[in-house]
Amino acid sequence: MIIRARLDWADIVGHWALRGYGNFACIEKASGAFLGRCGPWFPEGWPALEIGYSFRRESWGRGFASEAASACARYAYEVSQAPAVISLVHPDNLRSQRVAERGGAKVEREMVLRGLPARVFSGRNTDPFPLSHQRNSARVRALAPCGRSYFSPP
Repeated sequence: MIIRARLDWADIVGHWALRGYGNFACIEKASGAFLGRCGPWFPEGWPALEIGYSFRRESWGRGFASEAASACARYAYEVSQAPAVISLVHPDNLRSQRVAERGGAKVEREMVLRGLPARVFSGRNTDPFPLSHQRNSARVRALAPCGRSYFSPP
């Protein structure tokens, strides 16, 4: 378990070093509690720029993942000028599918990636962001790894 966590952390930090963007640690503004991580992600072999997210079970069902994913998609469009972003979600993970849908993404296709089935949700830079009205009342702040400054969603 510790080795897997260290490898995951190395992936996240390395992605920042190689691409200049990556996952942010998401922190609840009200309590300062760590909620999970979210951000643009495009490792080798991925089909497109992904908005990935993983949140602690205690924060599920409270809208934090939807808020963070929507903000990170806007951030990815501005930073990388990507015409589209995707989210890769296991077909059984209904909660994550709803997060992608709330951010305006739609199922594009299904695929197998690294031996696991994935549903590909796709959103375009021109698509409206249903959660963009929360921009000024965000409940989540994000802190980039490696001592970068706080990220305030665009």
